[in-house]
Amino acid sequence: MRSKTDNRSDEAQAYRPWYGLARWKRLRAKQLQVHPLCKFCLDAEVIEPATIVDHVEPHGGDPVKFWSGPFQSLCKPHHDATKQAAEKRGRPLAKGVGADGWPLQ
Repeated sequence: MRSKTDNRSDEAQAYRPWYGLARWKRLRAKQLQVHPLCKFCLDAEVIEPATIVDHVEPHGGDPVKFWSGPFQSLCKPHHDATKQAAEKRGRPLAKGVGADGWPLQ
């Protein structure tokens, strides 16, 4: 059951506690240790520390996908805006911009 302040679906609320588990905290720490910079920033040739471990593919509550990844390290703005917008559109992010100004796929 959703609280009035939480707009997440009932499905999302079911797996939300996984992020508080020691297992996730260890996985997150290891990911950020191995990949400390934001992947999207690096793709744009910008150096920015990552603070969020993101599931490259939405796991949708599937425990196998949740725990096995694949993962990427992102800064908060890229995770909260760029990545979320791409998922809502149902399309992957462009892989940069070509010399002609069009997104690379």
